[in-house]
Amino acid sequence: MRTDTRAKHHPHDDAPDTAEDFRRLTKLPEGPERDELRDKLVEAWLPMADRLAGRFRGRGESYEDLRQVAALGLVKAVDRYDPARGCAFESYAVPTITGEIKRHFRDHMWTLHVPRRVQDLRNRVRFACQDLTQSVSGRLPSVPEIAERAGMSEEDARIGLEALDSFTALSLDAELPGSEDGYALRDALGSIDPALDVVVDRESVKPRLRALPERERAILYMRFFGDMTQSRIAEQLGISQMHVSRLISRSCGRLREDILHDRAMPQAA
Repeated sequence: MRTDTRAKHHPHDDAPDTAEDFRRLTKLPEGPERDELRDKLVEAWLPMADRLAGRFRGRGESYEDLRQVAALGLVKAVDRYDPARGCAFESYAVPTITGEIKRHFRDHMWTLHVPRRVQDLRNRVRFACQDLTQSVSGRLPSVPEIAERAGMSEEDARIGLEALDSFTALSLDAELPGSEDGYALRDALGSIDPALDVVVDRESVKPRLRALPERERAILYMRFFGDMTQSRIAEQLGISQMHVSRLISRSCGRLREDILHDRAMPQAA
């Protein structure tokens, strides 16, 4: 009779047996021998650190940089690990290395300054959305569903959702999605309207224009809004060009005096 004996695999198949080395490391005093053993332990566990770094690929950071951050976390784990507490080194090192990588993303990868609380909300919302997409089909998860899955209020869920779009800044030269003519974000931005500088003046002039005689209003309209020359205005009204010039000067002078008088009244009061 054949017995199927299954070997109990370590979570990392190539995890080295370093328990005795760690016990010896804690007993060694500072010096070359201890440094050599420490380096040996770090090198032995580097493959695990590399695999943990690989889990974070595709998030805007190069794999080589992630490996360096993971290696830094591994060094911290080796320095802080105490075998006397009874847990295996791997159980201690995995969250230490993963936490170091997450801190790297949180502190260095945001192009906009976002409070740490908002960054944490973003991560919790992102994981909740990933879980919900497997159970909710045909639509996006709702805010109440995300809040319930992440264990937060709906207001915090909304903040986390907004932060999902704040991880990287969009260039003003970036072409907007769906545009086929090179329409960029900068094309959607407004510009300063030069007419804003004369809004107050226009509103101040309106009632004074209404008070002018009809012929003078017509002359000012043809000159400044119809862009007609004084000669054409004179020809259309059957008067001399000199008379048109005098009427324009007189009307503009009267408007100017009335407006300056109106503005001086509140100051005097």
